[in-house]
Amino acid sequence: MEPEVYPGLSILAPRRRAALLAVLWLTGGVALAGGTPEVGRPAPALVAPQLDGQMFDLASLRGRVVIVNFWASWCAPCRAEMPLLDSFYQRHHAQGLELIGVSVDDAHDKAAVARIMKQFSYPAALASGAKINGFGPPLAVPMTWIIDAGGIVRVRLLAARGVTEQSLSDTVLPLLPAPAPAAGQ
Repeated sequence: MEPEVYPGLSILAPRRRAALLAVLWLTGGVALAGGTPEVGRPAPALVAPQLDGQMFDLASLRGRVVIVNFWASWCAPCRAEMPLLDSFYQRHHAQGLELIGVSVDDAHDKAAVARIMKQFSYPAALASGAKINGFGPPLAVPMTWIIDAGGIVRVRLLAARGVTEQSLSDTVLPLLPAPAPAAGQ
């Protein structure tokens, strides 16, 4: 049996679980002692099998800017920002941007998570399947971390501030290398 992402929350019905997480989101959440990465510090380790079976290892992506998005299938704000994340990823992947969606759904919901992710081009993993998750379980979703090419956490975006085109452009684009000039210029 796989470990629970939120010990004790799996006994709650999905709507009650969503309501509890919504309350945490509205109140700004509660930091986990020692489990929340700090902006300006090295990103924690994250190693997890992706839904396609490949292994995601954050440390192996040094040299690339990485967005780590924690989400859940039952979270309306999470689902609302996923098309924007996908569009941004598609436009900037060739410049050195990576994105992983880490679902906090229970392991037995893997098929539902996979169905949702078929709409998107970026990879996803289940937090419950992570071999190493130094980010710890988020107490609110969606929660998005921006990690620079040197492996330093640069920004944490919460639903209250929102993942928007503007917030992604303001935080991610300065971290990406400048595009090469077109031939003949």
